[in-house]
Amino acid sequence: MQPYLLPYAGYWRLLQAADVFVVFDCVQFLRRGRIHRCELPDGSWLTLPLAPAPQETPISAMRLAADARARFDERLRAQPWIAAAQGPAAERVRGWLAAPLDGRPLADLLLETLHDTAALLGLPARIERSSAFGLDPALRGEQRVIAAVRAVGGAHYVNSPGGRALYDAGRFAEAGLRLSFLAPYEGAFRYLLPALLRDEPELIAQDIRRTTLLLD
Repeated sequence: MQPYLLPYAGYWRLLQAADVFVVFDCVQFLRRGRIHRCELPDGSWLTLPLAPAPQETPISAMRLAADARARFDERLRAQPWIAAAQGPAAERVRGWLAAPLDGRPLADLLLETLHDTAALLGLPARIERSSAFGLDPALRGEQRVIAAVRAVGGAHYVNSPGGRALYDAGRFAEAGLRLSFLAPYEGAFRYLLPALLRDEPELIAQDIRRTTLLLD
């Protein structure tokens, strides 16, 4: 799955369901997606400032802007509830938001946040980056995903509910792999950042475990 900036709790079910979670960072960066921005309850987005890059740049090659720290701090100040939150993990989460940014590889920051969030929520999956696998650049779509699953010795690929429009179980079966999808997320934590700042992490983890249901 592509790395996202503090996505909703339903995303984290992939780490609950999987033995290995592959961060798909060898594909093109989508500027209108969720990779570098986090949706907030008021309908706005908390967005990481990026350095200019060609449209075809892969996620693994994207960098944060040279002045990203100052620009991101200004965006944080526009959301005063982030500084005011007093939940049990609030200081830890604000520490993630205060990490060095200027000129850093975007994927490195997202992986760091992914690891920290998984540890906080007690999610068990080992995390790997697809850009480390040396996949054939000519592979596209399902074939690229199948190659990534094989690279970690997997036999069963789990994707989010939206993947039904992208992947066909028959083609995975031809490759000797099982394909499953998570059930649509109907839990309580659509917006993860305020939940992490406000609630007990175990409450969020319970929600993730309870809603991790696989469908073929």
